[in-house]
Amino acid sequence: MKIHAQYGCHELCFKQASGTSRGVLKTKTTYFIKLSSGSKVGYGECGLLKGLSYDDVPEYEKKLQWACKNISLGLDQLWDSLLQFPSIQFGLEQAFLSLASRTPFEFFPSSFTKGISTMAINGLVWMGDESFMKSQMASVIEKNFSCVKMKIGAIDLEKELRLLSSLRQQFSAQELEIRVDANGAFNLKLALSVMETLKHLEVHSIEQPLGVSDIEDLAILCQNPAIPVALDESLIGCINQVDKSSLLDIIKPQYIVLKPSFIGGFRGSDQWILLAEQRNIGWWATSALESNVALNAISQWVFEKSPKMHQGLGTGSLYTNNILSPLYIKNGAIGYNPTSSWNTKLIDKLCT
Repeated sequence: MKIHAQYGCHELCFKQASGTSRGVLKTKTTYFIKLSSGSKVGYGECGLLKGLSYDDVPEYEKKLQWACKNISLGLDQLWDSLLQFPSIQFGLEQAFLSLASRTPFEFFPSSFTKGISTMAINGLVWMGDESFMKSQMASVIEKNFSCVKMKIGAIDLEKELRLLSSLRQQFSAQELEIRVDANGAFNLKLALSVMETLKHLEVHSIEQPLGVSDIEDLAILCQNPAIPVALDESLIGCINQVDKSSLLDIIKPQYIVLKPSFIGGFRGSDQWILLAEQRNIGWWATSALESNVALNAISQWVFEKSPKMHQGLGTGSLYTNNILSPLYIKNGAIGYNPTSSWNTKLIDKLCT
């Protein structure tokens, strides 16, 4: 049966401005894809993030139009034709899975989608002034998270380290896992010094301590690190298998962080996982400020892999105008309530 494809753009609005190493975010643009075939529909989200996504280019929307116009090519051919547009690859993966599923948002049926099991995630502390970050920490603890991720390196490092020290004084490493994310903010000398301090605070790991272009220094840092190093932004734009293998072989990180919207969706992420596991490199997945549509897809995909670590899947509650979904967060875990409903009215309206 013929498939018809449409897309629409949506501006997600943050409940409160969220600080990152790239500035303060108040809104975030995302794109939805809707497939129709007879009485069946399928939904996907292309989670573009301005200033960070590899496919943040002027011709992005034109490429999305092309994909919808040529939807009859099928997922495999479209995916191969869109290697330079990983977020569109991911949106199409979701939409085709959704169209083929029993219900539009159950991509990978499991005890998670049945509402029986939940998945441990980290609580996130955004950058900001000291009082703001303290209040976020208090909120994370109050919500019974057993893992907290704090962004560091762009505001005031001394204050950030003081906050981490205060947190560790309250909770032992057995009670609370602490991760930090530097978003490439340091140079090698500073990273070595900061990581020694973090070691004494029993911090689990540091994401992307150096910039993406600092490959040699990252390799030095990962040789005998004070705490494990996780690559995040370094994975973005690394498209073919040879380049992926080379990156892991040169840097030899302890972990990689997978953001499907940035690295070619499920297929791209699965490629990274295979290469990482062949090299005894650990991994976890995170959302990338998408709406609940992509967050749901990532959560179901990760759950199928029986993860042992906390995942970074708690960003669905950031927005005032998110897509209403059965996803929820309770006691430091993300869950899916099958008795709740999705509200697709906004997507249907946008994709006309």
